[in-house]
Amino acid sequence: MIRSMTGYARAEARGAYGRLSWELRSVNHRYLDLSLRMPDELRGVENDARALISAKVSRGKVEASLRLVRDDAAAAPIVVDESQLRALAQAADVVRRQFGAVTGTDPLRVLAWPGVVRTDTADFAPAQAACLQLLEQALTDFTQTREREGERAKVYLIERCRVIDEHVAAVRVRLPSVKTQWAEKLRQRCRDLGTDVEPSRLEQEVVLAAQRLDVDEELSRLAGHLAEVRKTLAREDAVGRRLDFLMQELNREANTLSSKSQDGEITRNAIEIKVIIEQLREQVQNVE
Repeated sequence: MIRSMTGYARAEARGAYGRLSWELRSVNHRYLDLSLRMPDELRGVENDARALISAKVSRGKVEASLRLVRDDAAAAPIVVDESQLRALAQAADVVRRQFGAVTGTDPLRVLAWPGVVRTDTADFAPAQAACLQLLEQALTDFTQTREREGERAKVYLIERCRVIDEHVAAVRVRLPSVKTQWAEKLRQRCRDLGTDVEPSRLEQEVVLAAQRLDVDEELSRLAGHLAEVRKTLAREDAVGRRLDFLMQELNREANTLSSKSQDGEITRNAIEIKVIIEQLREQVQNVE
């Protein structure tokens, strides 16, 4: 199943650690460009998170954001180091005896003194394990979103290929009459000029003109490339680069068909084919 490179997913979970949330979004890109933002407390699982995302996404510009909101229960306790506080008080008494009375002590400034407040290190192991589990859940939703978008693109691509088939068939039907008309036009021009031309020489010119007008090879290659597009769309792996290459090949054959055309009807069909190929290329640019 083909996947779109455009997708979005969000997953959230609560626990003793607080509230975790992952947000994933992506747009098309030539390669995998992964941008990961997460709190410093959870940086220990960054490599694992990158590995999980890379296993699910092969192309696209992906932004993955992790947030951790810690509620009161999950907040690390603030502990006053009483020995440090006593030492600070003794030092303040020395200053008072030396310089006399000073202004009252500001408790907030005291708490800000290095070493007075000891913040116990919180245990982030549960939050780290939970964030990886939550990432897997978000990636599942993310992949499903991209697959649904890819399925819609697949239906569109197949329909557009069918229309190209119709134009190719129309050119095949038109081609014999164009060759006949061109040969008759050449004979009529000779008659109008009143020039006697050897039949063998005239037939030789007709053959050369027919060769210049012959687009059977281009039509065959167009049909072959369209068959390969359909086969590629049925594959399970990432097919975006392959489809992009096939669009280039289709466009090359359509340009040759247009340049060889000496008939208004064939030219019109060639232009329509080129327009449809451009529509296909726009869609393929977003396929993973």
